[in-house]
Amino acid sequence: MVLIEDKLIGDEILEAHFVCNIAKCKGGCCEDGDAGAPLEEAELVELENNYDVIAPYMSEIGRNEIELQGKYVHTEEFGEVTPTIDGGLCAYGIKDDNGVIFCAIEQAYNDGKLQWKKPISCHLFPIRVKLPDTDMEMLNYEPREEDHLCNPACQLGEELKVPVYKFLKEPIIRKYGTEFYEALDATAEYLNNKD
Repeated sequence: MVLIEDKLIGDEILEAHFVCNIAKCKGGCCEDGDAGAPLEEAELVELENNYDVIAPYMSEIGRNEIELQGKYVHTEEFGEVTPTIDGGLCAYGIKDDNGVIFCAIEQAYNDGKLQWKKPISCHLFPIRVKLPDTDMEMLNYEPREEDHLCNPACQLGEELKVPVYKFLKEPIIRKYGTEFYEALDATAEYLNNKD
């Protein structure tokens, strides 16, 4: 692991390759998981304040789940998360005619209706941020390999030779800032060239 600022970064974030291949995985990470997307405190406010803007982009069943469960729900393991439909698809997820899942929040953002793109936990995937009982955050690379969901992304990343942290440059900067990303990039360059 590498320490940058007060964050422990798993080596695979610098060494492994990954590029989402949505044509193959169809956005399955939005449908099949342990819970909905973990939400930060500020994101709860975004959902409360902007739900009326997001709702038109959602499916009818997704809106119905929000009516039943609320805009977010609490779990013991993950804290506040997005609601899901029958424990599967995120309530904010929408499937197109080809079965590809898109995010209603992101669609509203792409149309210029929101300043918030989507939950940072989604944007950072397959990096997962863990907060152990210390002052440090741990960033780990955790693609969905056990069910082969992320295999196409791992293969495409390998073909294109794109490291995980470079593929996720935008969300890393969004979460931690440009200086952190530049330090991460410099660390990766140093480690890759020191042999």
